[in-house]
Amino acid sequence: MKYYSLTNNQNTATFSEAVIQGLAPDRGLYFPEKTARLSDDFLANLATKSATEIGFEVMKPFVGGSIPDDRLQQIVADTLCFDFPLVKLDDNISTLELFHGPTMAFKDVGGRFMARCIGYFNEQSPKKVTVLVATSGDTGGAVASGFLGIEGTEVIILYPKGKVSTIQELQLTTNGNNIKAIEVDGVFDDCQEMVKSAFLDTELNSAYNLTSANSINVARWLPQSFYFFFAYQQLLRQGFEGKLAFSVPSGNFGNICAGIVANRLGLPVDHFIASTNVNDTVPRYLQTQQYNPNPSKQTISNAMDVGNPSNFIRIQSLFNNDFDTLKKHFSSYAFDDSATREALTALHKTYDYVADPHGAVGYLGLQKYMKKHPEAQGVFLETAHPIKFRNVVEETLGVTLDIPEQIQHVLGKKQEKTALKDYAAFKEYLLAQAT
Repeated sequence: MKYYSLTNNQNTATFSEAVIQGLAPDRGLYFPEKTARLSDDFLANLATKSATEIGFEVMKPFVGGSIPDDRLQQIVADTLCFDFPLVKLDDNISTLELFHGPTMAFKDVGGRFMARCIGYFNEQSPKKVTVLVATSGDTGGAVASGFLGIEGTEVIILYPKGKVSTIQELQLTTNGNNIKAIEVDGVFDDCQEMVKSAFLDTELNSAYNLTSANSINVARWLPQSFYFFFAYQQLLRQGFEGKLAFSVPSGNFGNICAGIVANRLGLPVDHFIASTNVNDTVPRYLQTQQYNPNPSKQTISNAMDVGNPSNFIRIQSLFNNDFDTLKKHFSSYAFDDSATREALTALHKTYDYVADPHGAVGYLGLQKYMKKHPEAQGVFLETAHPIKFRNVVEETLGVTLDIPEQIQHVLGKKQEKTALKDYAAFKEYLLAQAT
């Protein structure tokens, strides 16, 4: 399997090269040269497969021989060491819970998979890798957990000051070891731009072997396709037949993009809904066909506070840059904080289900779609445990949340972070660390 840059398709790489580089030299995102349908036998017997079997079959073509099959199976098994339950709310609405991993966010899968891939690559060519990651909340914690103690790696996390939850910040700043946290005086888009700028900086690249652990990295992005297979498998076991729609809370659009990859691999999905908060670049694009990103705005669903989603170009490529085909199979709706709180309340009152703000946005998008498509079976993704947004959820619902074991161990820990304002300061920090 080769990967090519979406900026210049003449720039190609193997899976291992794409993972280590993160971005192509022209700053483009890497994209697989093909997404071939999985075997009919595998798809027909999906209900009988284990999570590891599914993950291995999905990733094997994308890895393309860069990792031996036995080691890839081990990496997938180590990655998928927790459950992904589908919770049925009524006859045609379910939620897929993706928060049962070590940091209680859906990004645990991508973080763990990528860390183990790089760990394997380091065994073959032991050169220290520095992982840069911008986070609007959950990515940094998942990457920190995945890479903690992985030999030959260091992780530098950039997050926007005052725009992540208390628990999210603790997960970013209390790891120590090979994990460092940078508090940026700005928004997520500033953090993401600083990471991208570092990749183009020849002085930094001569001092560091840099890669990124955001969903721009193929090893972070592609394993997220597992979720959609897991949901469909559980629906099959319930006797499901018919049309299936997924609503995905979307910020940088990596997760929903991975769902579309799953569809290209043969998973029968009729429609995808990208549900956003007021950072509505993609919903506006679908209305006007004009892509005009705005600076990101702070919301109670902060992991989606992204003004210029990196992965949307991949989604366009998956639809061959055909706007009409995109609109036929893909919708996107935006909701403000007031609507999000109302959805949290409705889910609690109607189904006795406690969601987090991101899942609530996903539920809103699914509801809007299903008003015109009541025959569909709808699944919205619950991407983080509500405890990570404790203040918002408890205040909105009037409940007291239990603190899961995964969260208890970070409470009260000492935070270690460095405050920086701009790219110049970030570069100076990195160069000082390199000496």
